[in-house]
Amino acid sequence: MNYIVGSILKIYYTFIAVIGVPVNLVAIVILSQVTCGLSTCTTRYLVAMATADLLVIVTEVILGWVRYYYFMGSFLDITPVCTLIYVAMCAATDCSVWFTITFSFDRFVAICCQNLKTKYCTDRTATLVLATTGTLLCLKNVPFYFTYEPEEIIDNVPWFCSVKASYLNDPGWLVFDWFDTVLTPLLPFALILLLNALTVRHIIVASRVRKRLRGQSKGDNRRDPEMESRRKSMILLFTISGSFIFLWFMHVVEFAYYNITGLDPREYNDAENIFRHVGFMLRNLSCCTNTFIYGVTQAKFRQQFTRAVKYPVMSIIQFFTK
Repeated sequence: MNYIVGSILKIYYTFIAVIGVPVNLVAIVILSQVTCGLSTCTTRYLVAMATADLLVIVTEVILGWVRYYYFMGSFLDITPVCTLIYVAMCAATDCSVWFTITFSFDRFVAICCQNLKTKYCTDRTATLVLATTGTLLCLKNVPFYFTYEPEEIIDNVPWFCSVKASYLNDPGWLVFDWFDTVLTPLLPFALILLLNALTVRHIIVASRVRKRLRGQSKGDNRRDPEMESRRKSMILLFTISGSFIFLWFMHVVEFAYYNITGLDPREYNDAENIFRHVGFMLRNLSCCTNTFIYGVTQAKFRQQFTRAVKYPVMSIIQFFTK
């Protein structure tokens, strides 16, 4: 059973590494050109999300899983190095999650709070929010560096990372662990559900009011530019946040199960272990989906993406035809 699960994980994370890096790089390049018909403010958030997703792929998938399966025993397993990798992985994951929250809140303000929209939904505010959020999350993960110790010392060189016993027993570390648990992923999960519920409620009410004001009836199909603009923002918001909720759900459930029961994941039975791994697999998959969501929901992004894919192919064909 363990051999089969290990083989599946090896193939899966290799695939995620191969796919995740280029799709996020393409998304960053295309969005940075600001040619997709999106506001500069929205573009800031989407670029930040793609960058954070790329960092998760690099730190967790490549330097974590791929290293484990293909480069075990390399210099990356020296205790200070693997500890830094773990800290970077935690920071990247937090940024990926919380940049999604900041984007969702920005879209909530744009759709539901017209009086605040002109002041909040600006390029300057987006830059400030993202920079502050990223800095605070990186600082928050620094203490994790001091929670690991070497598993063994060979020729005076510390190898591998093992969690210190004090992290599991010391009251201060237990409080920090609960703070980390609430910050990611419990609070973000609740916030996204709340923001989406409030946004849907506002859209339904606003739609009814505008139809009455415009004197629309069931047979009147006159275009409403304001509602069409909101509809586009709503589709982008709901597809991104809906994908996040769906792909993080199993991980959140396993996270709650682990904290409620107090079981050590190393003592999980086969069913519990599979459930845990599937949760991680879907969570990491969420770092590859946003580019495809942009392609489905944004026509101009789809055009730019198609050009980006065709360009190297056409260049190669032209080179050989010459």
